[in-house]
Amino acid sequence: MDTHTIDAADVSPSEPEEETPWLTAREQRMWRAHLEVAKLLDYQLGRELQPHNLAINDYEILVVLSEAPERRMRMTDLATATLQSKSRLSHQITRMETAGLVLRQECPGDRRGLYAHLTEHGWATMQRVAPDHVRSVRAHFIDRFTPEQLDAMYEALAPVAEHLRGLRGRA
Repeated sequence: MDTHTIDAADVSPSEPEEETPWLTAREQRMWRAHLEVAKLLDYQLGRELQPHNLAINDYEILVVLSEAPERRMRMTDLATATLQSKSRLSHQITRMETAGLVLRQECPGDRRGLYAHLTEHGWATMQRVAPDHVRSVRAHFIDRFTPEQLDAMYEALAPVAEHLRGLRGRA
């Protein structure tokens, strides 16, 4: 079995082709399955949110704000939490404000800072949509695995997530 372990610090973009640690057939199969599942799952979950007039990014913002203290979060922290640029998040929040789901509020003591605050309508929308969304997550992902497979997947993915958060300065 051909396996490769590399440290990101050891790889440079200009590395000669013969030194590139190409993926084995096994690694390539897993990598492509991961990409396909991530895209298909995102597509399907987004499709099932459409009857609720929500995009997957809208739902993610509703979830993050619903779990935040006072159901609000600084826009910069919300951008980090949802992996969006500040500009993209600002456009997203504008659309969600128009729908009455969130409000922008000034941060006391910080003239430049803004909070995104979940409105009562946003909270009611979250409570109405969450059961359908959870059923979709179960049907299309969670229920496809045994409890042992779920544990193994978590054990495999948690260190990758930790590594990537660390690269973003969020570890």
